[in-house]
Amino acid sequence: MFKKILIANRGEIACRVIKTARRMGIATVAVYSDADRNALHVRMADEAVHIGPSPANQSYIVIDRIMEAIRQTGAEAVHPGYGFLSENMKFAEALEAEGVVFIGPPSGAIEAMGDKITSKKIAAEAGVNTVPGHMGLIADADEAARISTRIGYPVMIKASAGGGGKGMRIAWNDDEAREGFQSSKNEAASSFGDDRIFIEKFVTQPRHIEIQVLADQHGNAVYLHERECSIQRRNQKVIEEAPSPFLDEATRAAMGAQAVALAKAVGYCSAGTVEFIVDGDRNFYFLEMNTRLQVEHPVTELITGVDLVEQMIRVAAGEPLPFAQTDLTITGWAIESRLYAEDPYRNFLPSIGRLTRYRPPAEVAAGPMLAKGKWLEQARRGDRAVRNDTGVHEGGEISMFYDPMIAKLCTWAPSRPEAIEAMRLALDEFEVEGIGHNLPFLSAVMDHPRFVSGEITTAFIAEEYPEGFQGTTLPDADLHRIAAAAAAMHRVAEIRRTRISGRLDNHERHVGENWVVFIGDQEYPVRIRADRDGSTVSIAGQDLRVESDWKPGQSLARLMVDDRPLVLKVDRIPAGYRLRTRGADLRVHVRRPRAAELARLMPVKQAPDTSKLLLCPMPGLVVRINVAPGDEVQEGQALATIEAMKMENILRAERKGVVKSVNAEPGQSLKVDEIIMEFE
Repeated sequence: MFKKILIANRGEIACRVIKTARRMGIATVAVYSDADRNALHVRMADEAVHIGPSPANQSYIVIDRIMEAIRQTGAEAVHPGYGFLSENMKFAEALEAEGVVFIGPPSGAIEAMGDKITSKKIAAEAGVNTVPGHMGLIADADEAARISTRIGYPVMIKASAGGGGKGMRIAWNDDEAREGFQSSKNEAASSFGDDRIFIEKFVTQPRHIEIQVLADQHGNAVYLHERECSIQRRNQKVIEEAPSPFLDEATRAAMGAQAVALAKAVGYCSAGTVEFIVDGDRNFYFLEMNTRLQVEHPVTELITGVDLVEQMIRVAAGEPLPFAQTDLTITGWAIESRLYAEDPYRNFLPSIGRLTRYRPPAEVAAGPMLAKGKWLEQARRGDRAVRNDTGVHEGGEISMFYDPMIAKLCTWAPSRPEAIEAMRLALDEFEVEGIGHNLPFLSAVMDHPRFVSGEITTAFIAEEYPEGFQGTTLPDADLHRIAAAAAAMHRVAEIRRTRISGRLDNHERHVGENWVVFIGDQEYPVRIRADRDGSTVSIAGQDLRVESDWKPGQSLARLMVDDRPLVLKVDRIPAGYRLRTRGADLRVHVRRPRAAELARLMPVKQAPDTSKLLLCPMPGLVVRINVAPGDEVQEGQALATIEAMKMENILRAERKGVVKSVNAEPGQSLKVDEIIMEFE
C-alpha cells in the first residue's frame, strides 16, 4: 500500500480524499493556488505545496506544476478528484512516465471515454443505446445551426471534454444554436483548455440516471446501482438521490449490465460513472462515461456501505475487489443537496465573499456504514444519518476563480420519505451568512409535491420556477406553528429584558399572555400560557404545545411545536425577528395588542425604481457588450455577457426600449448592482 499520496485538486473533494487516506494510514499532500493559501484542504493535509496564481489555468490544470509538487514531496500516487486534470490523458501519461501511480483508470480508457464523441462511438459498437446526434467536430456557428436543423430541434450543444454542466447549452432554434455554440466553445476553452463541440438530440421529459461502476486490474467489474440526478439547473446537478424512485429491478439490472460491459470494453479499472438519459417508458440511452469519482458519490456510499475512495486507492495499488456483484445490495435511501454560492433570488447567479458564518448541521452516524445519533433521536426522527462533505470554513473566502459549490449535504434513512424529512431538518439547521447561497431553494425542493412524489425530470427547475426562485409561500398550518414558536421565543426574550431592566416584580405577569404576531402582512392574535416545561400557545382556534431551550442571542432555535420538530434560523431586526425555515425568509414582529393597532397605521417604505437600469447581478468580468447608446432593443435581446466562476451569463432585455448610456466595457470587473447600462 502507498505511504504518501498527492491530491491534485482542491475544496471539498480534496478534503474527502484526505479523510479516507488518513483512516488508511496514508500521508497526504495538498496543492494550492494563491487564492487557496488558507483553504481547509491545505490545513488538513500532512504537507502542502504552492503551485501558482489563483486562476486554474495557471495552477491546478498546469501539469508541470503538479509534477514538480510530486517530485518535491516524493508522493507515490496521485488522486485527481474530479474536474481539473481528473480526465486528462496527458496527465495520466506524465505520471506513468514519472513512475507515479494514477489513482484512476488507464490513460487509454481516459482517452476512449473522456472524449464524448469517441465514447459514443465505442458505446454504439459495444451495443449500448446512444442518443441520435452529430459526432463529428463542428467548425463554426453557422454549421452548428445547419446540423441542429438536420437533427431536429431541440438539440443539446456540448463540449467534448466537458463536465459539471460547463460548456453545455440547449437550443430550440437556429439563433439559439449559433449563440449556444459560441458560449459553449468559450466556456470549454476556459474550463478545460479544449473547445471542441458536438451536438445531439435533446430528449424531452428526460430523467438523468447514472450507474456507478468499479473495476480492478484483475478483470473484475461491478455496478453499485444507480443515482437519480434529474434535479438540474443549467445542466448542473443540484440534488441527487440513490436509488432512483423511477427504476424497477429489471431496468436497473439492464442499465448496470450495459455499464459494466462498456467498462470492460475499454479495459477500465477504478471508479467510474456511466450516465444515461431515461424517458418516461424507461427506455435508456448512453450519454457519457465519467472516468473519475463523481461529485454525488456519497449517496452511493450511504446505500451500499462501500467507501469508493478507499476502493480507488486499493485498486490503484493492485488489490482485487473484495466483493462480487451479488454482494452489493441497496440498504435504505440517501439524498444529496449541493450547497452553492449562488443567490436564488438573483436567478442563481454566483456570489463571492467571506463566510461570516458557516455552521453545518452536526454529522450523525447511521445507515450501512454508520450508527445512531443523539439529536435525531431527540427529534424523534428514528434511525437517520447526516453527512456533510465540505472544503470551506467560517471566515474563509468564496473565490470567483473556482466552482461555486460550498458543500454537499447528505442524509440517509430507511425509506425515501424519511430521508427527505431528515434533509429538510438538516437544511434548516445549516447556517451560512456573508454570501448568497441556495439553501432556501434546496429546502423548497424538499417540500415540492413533484419531488416528494418522485415525478421529476431534468426540466423540473425550468418548469416549476420559470421566473426564477422568489421564495416559498408556506401553508397556513406551518405559519401557525411558526407564529406560535415566535410568540414563545419572544416571551423568553421579554422575561430576560425585564430582568435586565431591574424590574423585580413578577416577570411573567409583567410580560403578559396576549400578543399579536405579524408575519409579513398576516396577523395572528395569540395567547401564551407557560409552565415549567414550555408553553401552550392558543392560535387560530387551536392550542399548540411549544418546547425549546432557545435563549436570546442564539442564531438557531430547535423547537418541538405540536409534537413535531421545527428549526428556525433567528436574527434580530428592529422590533422583531428574521426567521428562516423551509425555504421561507420571514420578517416577524410580536407586539402587544395596543402596539399592533398603532403598527397598522405606519406607512410602507417604497423600494427605489431601477426599471430603467441594467444592473450587474453578480461579481464578474464583462466579456462583451452587445449594444450601444441609441440602439433600440427588443424583449429577450442579449445586452451583455458576464463571466463568473467559469460560467458565462447572458443578460437580456426584459422589455422593449432604447439604450441611453453604457457604463461598462469588456474586460471590466464589476460588483453586484453596478450599473452596466441605462435606458430612456
